[in-house]
Amino acid sequence: MGPFRRVPARRALALVISVLTVVGLVASGCALVGPAVMYEALRPKPTVKPIPVPSQTIPAPSDLEAFYEQQVTWRDCGDAECTTVQVPLDYADPAGRAIDLAVARVPANGKAIGSLFVNPGGPGGSAVDYAKAADYIVSPQVRDHYDVIGIDPRGVGGSAPVECLTDAEQDELAGIDSTPDSPDEVQAIIDASKLPALGCARDPSGVYRYVGTVNAARDMDIVRAVVGDDVLNYLGKSYGTSLGAVYADLFPDRVGRMVLDGVLPPGLGMAEVTYEQAKSFEDAFAHFADDCARHDNCPFNGSGPQVAKQLRAYLQGLDANPIRGDSRKLDEALATYAVLMYLYFPASDYPDLRSALASAVKDGDGKPLLDLLDNRLSRTPDGRYLDNSTDAFYAVMCADRTGNIPVSEVKATAKEWGAELPTFGEGLAWGLLGCNDWAQPEPDPLTNVRAAGSAPILLVSTTHDPATPHLWGKLMAKQLANARLLTRDGYGHTAYLEGSDCIDEAVDAYLLSGTLPAQGKVCAG
Repeated sequence: MGPFRRVPARRALALVISVLTVVGLVASGCALVGPAVMYEALRPKPTVKPIPVPSQTIPAPSDLEAFYEQQVTWRDCGDAECTTVQVPLDYADPAGRAIDLAVARVPANGKAIGSLFVNPGGPGGSAVDYAKAADYIVSPQVRDHYDVIGIDPRGVGGSAPVECLTDAEQDELAGIDSTPDSPDEVQAIIDASKLPALGCARDPSGVYRYVGTVNAARDMDIVRAVVGDDVLNYLGKSYGTSLGAVYADLFPDRVGRMVLDGVLPPGLGMAEVTYEQAKSFEDAFAHFADDCARHDNCPFNGSGPQVAKQLRAYLQGLDANPIRGDSRKLDEALATYAVLMYLYFPASDYPDLRSALASAVKDGDGKPLLDLLDNRLSRTPDGRYLDNSTDAFYAVMCADRTGNIPVSEVKATAKEWGAELPTFGEGLAWGLLGCNDWAQPEPDPLTNVRAAGSAPILLVSTTHDPATPHLWGKLMAKQLANARLLTRDGYGHTAYLEGSDCIDEAVDAYLLSGTLPAQGKVCAG
């Protein structure tokens, strides 16, 4: 129940994690697995040019030399080579405790022109797992010419993971009723909102206090140096765009070829992020309803707006009359959460969602919808969560953005947004409580970034992206000193390898030759 949330999916292809607002109906971002679109054999191969490097070596800060100059040993780890890199837990005290970061490298299929660091988003997504899916997250041409490297950010996966929530607590967060009808239900939301803060405070490692995006960006520069790259070449998706932008602001002279796809500007506050996402998910809900109306297996009748109205009424009706599921009942909170989670990738998500809704509506069987939700949450049938992404999501989010929004203000906001955005507005507004009561003494909030003096940065944004609205891509393009915005006109989260040859060719041309698309270029989605 925080102000935005990553969305993990376990499809057989790539892993793309998104940020997403949460509360009750959502317990980011993050990421899903978008359908990887492989290039046709006859597509022209782009020109490959060397990556410019700084005219002189940039010395490491004197108090961090030992970290920048460390030697590592790579070992085989199945689909990649793996190692660990040490970084200081607290950059204000580099002589103090150090932590190990998990790093994976997938060597280029041909002659490498450099390393391409990748991050799938979240916060909370494993970049090690993402890099291991290199064949699906970048084109074959990029695979031929880059070593693909993923670092699990501090607090995530194999990098000093934070542990804040039990499986039962994660279930409680996912299932809380975020459209309360009584004072008791309001209190239940307030109580559940405290679980991540209380749980992280119990974690004896104390790592949660140091997992903000600024520290993760500093870590990335140490790993860049350790693997022997003069500049950082980078592909970041969703929250990974914030990480990349912060890196560029901290180290503008070390930016190589940087692609930020599904843009989340670092300086946005919780309420700004939440409201814009609520609007975008409402748009995606209407798009799904239009699509559903055109298929015979849609469990509702009529036009798109009529389907949307019926589906919304069905979800609300599950509050008082939940249906059978597995060991759980399918109620309004879980069903709405499942619907929201399957609005990311129309081509692949919509058919699965239609089928599961048909089972619930026509057969009274809620298990297919619960199975969809569990798949996105990495939850096993016996109620175990397979990673610490939820724990890390809250720890990073609450380090990056200030919380402590009064309950009275959140309650009023929920009422206002619910009237304007009837499907998701109320529930997502209650997520603004997510960082209240946080145990960290003071957050280290992100601010707007400029990255003055950096090499050109390519921003990629989709006009109807449900999790990272196109507005944010345009905003970041104005904020950064040297950025070019490439737009995909379509629906779905992120754009590269999501079905547009025009986008894929433009991104590849930039990564392989440094050639930017034309100013204002728009590609059909």
